[in-house]
Amino acid sequence: QVQLVESGGGLVQAGGSLKLSCAASGTGRTFNYVMGWFRQAPGKEREFVSGIRYRSMYTNYADSVKGRFTISRDNAKKQVYLQMNSLKLEDSAVYYCAADPRSTIPQSMSARYESWGQGTQVTVSS
Repeated sequence: QVQLVESGGGLVQAGGSLKLSCAASGTGRTFNYVMGWFRQAPGKEREFVSGIRYRSMYTNYADSVKGRFTISRDNAKKQVYLQMNSLKLEDSAVYYCAADPRSTIPQSMSARYESWGQGTQVTVSS
């Protein structure tokens, strides 16, 4: 079973930047999973933020973060990253990393993802 551990969250002022990391283990010799980042704010449903494919580096983003967030991955290190720039108050949430072993391109539906990290808190202040 894949284990995922997120890091890099914290408190940042609006307009600032943070870079989240997700370390994967238990994947065997390869890391050929579609990986996604989701977030959940208090009282709201978990929502898709961004996803990345294994080989072609195909990526997709929620409209709310396009142009501000960048997802990337290092397959050799089994790491996935989320660079978040121009952060807004509404970006405050717990951010989760997730792995989808079956899809060929990133899906926005959380049910497609079988493994999840414990989450890392991102708080954007004014």
